[in-house]
Amino acid sequence: MGDLLLVRHGETEWSVSGQHTSWTDLPLTQHGEEQAKSLAPLLSSRTFALALASPLNRAIRTAELAGINGVVPDPDLQEWDYGGYEGVTTVDIHRTRPDWYLWTDGVPPGPQGHPGESPEQVGQRADRLLARVDSALPDGDVILVAHGHFLRVLTARRLGLPPADGRLFQLATGTVSRLSTEHDRPVIAEWNTRP
Repeated sequence: MGDLLLVRHGETEWSVSGQHTSWTDLPLTQHGEEQAKSLAPLLSSRTFALALASPLNRAIRTAELAGINGVVPDPDLQEWDYGGYEGVTTVDIHRTRPDWYLWTDGVPPGPQGHPGESPEQVGQRADRLLARVDSALPDGDVILVAHGHFLRVLTARRLGLPPADGRLFQLATGTVSRLSTEHDRPVIAEWNTRP
């Protein structure tokens, strides 16, 4: 049975400023590209039975720079749809909603095609993806290159926790995390690893 490796894409301008970034397709910063390249030594000794990435450029570019071959874009790996909070910082949201918390309150609807998602809706996408991952893990390691909030929800679901418990797993840009098993049960084997 293989391990599930999670790669959060490298830094973007909005990850630095704290702006919520789901469908806005920002490029990596120069530092983000360096972060992605630095992951290659952590991954070079592994072969992957399945390699998936969010279809957004910041994830695809991170996979390329990290030397991950055969990556297939998968729409289920897209970031939490932040709806009306796309491009808005938590500080700005708190000016009108001082008690707002993404993990419990969700987001308001955004423009056409971006209704926003609740933690449960993101959890449903994570569950679909994990079903595909489970079918590949008997053949070896699986790697997913995606976004911070989505990967946190996916981790919670992998561990049998509710989607909102993704709040417990802080995840930095340009990092690798590894979910494995112990006594046939999912565990976190490494988290937020950088070279």
